[in-house]
Amino acid sequence: MNDRIRVPEVRLVGPNGEQVGIVPVADALRLAQEADLDLVEVAPTARPPVAKLMDYGKFKYESAVKAREARKNQSSTVIKEIKLRPKIDQHDYETKKGHVERFLRSGDKVKVTIMFRGREQSRPELGYRLLRRLAEDVQELGQVESQAKQDGRNMVMVLGPHKRRGDQKAEARAAQGGKGRGKRG
Repeated sequence: MNDRIRVPEVRLVGPNGEQVGIVPVADALRLAQEADLDLVEVAPTARPPVAKLMDYGKFKYESAVKAREARKNQSSTVIKEIKLRPKIDQHDYETKKGHVERFLRSGDKVKVTIMFRGREQSRPELGYRLLRRLAEDVQELGQVESQAKQDGRNMVMVLGPHKRRGDQKAEARAAQGGKGRGKRG
């Protein structure tokens, strides 16, 4: 930037993006001072390097705002985990299935783990059957992203929601509608 540019000449770009041409750095600095702008090297590896006349403070501020907006719009993937046993009771299964449905509705991925103990390890088909049944039960909310696979004493499957997370949050807000945090009276 400005006096730190150590090359004899630069390809100069004007403040509105117009090509000025190849000029000595001294002339480019003089033009920048006349226009009350900064001379910023934008492509130092080019031959000759490309420099632009711009307000550097304004440029830094705008790039920071863009970076902040990008971070705000970015959504992180959350993976929730549910653990089951191969000989799970029907009511317990329904409860766990309810948790999986809630997680999928909120847009989170679900890692379903079946834990085998002792002799249960010799019957992995019980785990496959249970995971297949769970995947079929929550089919309208999500799909299998990672098929069931044996991992030591555990069997793991990952379910993901059908819709994108942002769509689901908007839909959840619309469903609440009038159920805001207003006064009761």
